[in-house]
Amino acid sequence: MPALLDGHLDVVATDHAPHTWVEKTQPYLQAPAGIPLVQHSLNVMLEFYHAGKISLEQMVEKMCHAPAIAFRVQDRGFIDEGCWADLAIVDINHDWTVKPDNILYKCGWSPFTDQSFRGKVLSTVVSGHLAWHEGRFREDRMGERLLFDR
Repeated sequence: MPALLDGHLDVVATDHAPHTWVEKTQPYLQAPAGIPLVQHSLNVMLEFYHAGKISLEQMVEKMCHAPAIAFRVQDRGFIDEGCWADLAIVDINHDWTVKPDNILYKCGWSPFTDQSFRGKVLSTVVSGHLAWHEGRFREDRMGERLLFDR
């Protein structure tokens, strides 16, 4: 926990603020802060990987291990016996472009619209169950509640 308190925690975090476009186009002092980023955070990190600025191992450390440790999340953030299976299956070389029809935010827009990325999430597993596959959410099983060592 000291890393969280002294400002040296080395994690990748997003400012997921799913405000509508109408809300964001208000005058500066009236517009809510933040933008929707969580859907594309892994894609941005994969761009850094392809540019040689970060390794895949460092990405896993900063996006999975470090947050689980910092926030003391029980049995998450690692692929290990006794941990919940929370996984992203990624084709790191798949080229694709963000378009309105593949944006999943309820607010319906992204700062990355028309941005091309190299690397795409093909499937996700949450709490050991397939949650996303072939462009569709599978909502027959939901994730498990997070528990914390606090």
